[in-house]
Amino acid sequence: MNLTAAEEGKEYIIKNIETDDEELDAFLFSLGCYSGEPITVISHLKGGCVVSIKDGRYNIDNQLAEAIMI
Repeated sequence: MNLTAAEEGKEYIIKNIETDDEELDAFLFSLGCYSGEPITVISHLKGGCVVSIKDGRYNIDNQLAEAIMI
């Protein structure tokens, strides 16, 4: 399952990131978004969702949300 199907307010553990872009992998890693980390979807928006990773909140688009497997 990916983040687009996640329930709002429920904490999930990231299983893996499915992307072929090394720059994107590095960016997500710098946010603390990597395998084994907890992630919570705060709300779903029309073009993506707001997530909480560690102590930060980030707005990510649907394409990125589909790459994050939980």
